Amino acid sequence: MDRIDPQPAANERTTLLKFLDYHRATLLIKVDGLGAADMNQPIATSTLTLSGLLKHLALVEDDWIQVRFLGLAEEEPWASAPWDDDRDWEFNSAQFDDPNALRSLYQAACERTRSALVDTDLETLSVGTDRDGQQWNLRWILTHLIEETARHNGHADLLREAIDGIVGE
Repeated sequence: MDRIDPQPAANERTTLLKFLDYHRATLLIKVDGLGAADMNQPIATSTLTLSGLLKHLALVEDDWIQVRFLGLAEEEPWASAPWDDDRDWEFNSAQFDDPNALRSLYQAACERTRSALVDTDLETLSVGTDRDGQQWNLRWILTHLIEETARHNGHADLLREAIDGIVGE
């Protein structure tokens, strides 16, 4: 099964089916070439943290809606981040941020998204384009935000369980 990026302006049915196929293929990629011992390993060592996830998902909200969809300039803390020196700056710098500040950063990004999209039709095309010059429709972007948030919620479940045994829904 090939993993193919969903088309940026497809109809709703195609978008949903293509995102499902994308994630099906992603799972198969994750297990490709692994034997029983590897497949039964409970958790690998990782540098991923809950603070890094919060900061990353705040960036995802702002980048996809404010920058790519609306065409606005990056705001802080993203505008001055040293992306050329550290492509994972949001993950790596989060350890130095106050947890409440990170919660607020994420909540504010989510609220900017909600406010920006009031009464916006799902067929509305982005100002920004993908690497092939195609615009995304809002339906595709929202589906992508769901996918990205859901994927990282899975990571958050594992991280939280490792911290104090609490598991999410």
